[in-house]
Amino acid sequence: MRAMLRPQLTWETERLLARPAASADAKVVFEQYASDAVVARFMTWKPHRSTDETLEFLSRCERVWDDGAAFPWCLWLKASGDLAGLLEIRVCGSSVDLGYALVRRWWGQGLMIEALRPVVQWALDQPQIYRIWATCDVENLASARVLERVGMEREGVLRRWMVHPNISEVPRDSLCYSIVKSA
Repeated sequence: MRAMLRPQLTWETERLLARPAASADAKVVFEQYASDAVVARFMTWKPHRSTDETLEFLSRCERVWDDGAAFPWCLWLKASGDLAGLLEIRVCGSSVDLGYALVRRWWGQGLMIEALRPVVQWALDQPQIYRIWATCDVENLASARVLERVGMEREGVLRRWMVHPNISEVPRDSLCYSIVKSA
């Protein structure tokens, strides 16, 4: 039986420290982004109304790390110790898909690009991974720019792909981005 593919538990960039998302972080995650309607606008979840909702989400993060279904990291600024956001990857066969959220006060400073680059590189370095991909709502131009800046190319529009409940209760079109290994 082949060993399960697992990324590093913790890693660093110039400005960030990434460590597995944990229940102990519920209060700060709730206060810094999970309850922020502006951050949640293009997400697949509604803003959390209580730390209990955030605790439930972070408990799920711990479970998926344990069983290898997904790998969510909280991102922390090394200089101040402040929460910057969350990044999650999911390995499925020969591909890795990713999603992320950034604390609003850190938008526009290149932090998510900085966090995504080593994760994308890690995935590309795995012999069995050939595709890294992500989607974003067609109106989420900031996220589209982040994906382009980490080397992904826009593949097209996935029509009626995903519900973004803070905008609509019906599936909306999403942009699909990827980076693939050449043949």
